[in-house]
Amino acid sequence: QVQFVESGGGLVQPGGSLRLSCAASGSISIIYNMGWYRQGLGKQRELLALITRGGITNYADSVKGRFTISRDHASNTAYLQMNSLKPEDTAVYYCYVDVSSRRYWGQGTQVTVSS
Repeated sequence: QVQFVESGGGLVQPGGSLRLSCAASGSISIIYNMGWYRQGLGKQRELLALITRGGITNYADSVKGRFTISRDHASNTAYLQMNSLKPEDTAVYYCYVDVSSRRYWGQGTQVTVSS
């Protein structure tokens, strides 16, 4: 199985920044895609960003230009740098990794944007 350590969430004022990290470990051969979703209260889960093994990135329109995804292959860690945060970014943020033909999910970390 795959275990995760997610960190970096918290409370931030509008316009502020946070950096989320997600370290995967366990029964991992090769990690293909890594990415981040979020789910706000009463909202559907939204794919925010993904990064392929080769470093190709893709972003949702709602975060393009504000969020940046990156990864470190050596530590199997994905990062999400979030800038210019807005109250509507408040949600639980989940990372995932694609290993072989399976997707594994992190436990989620709360991000609250409020003054």
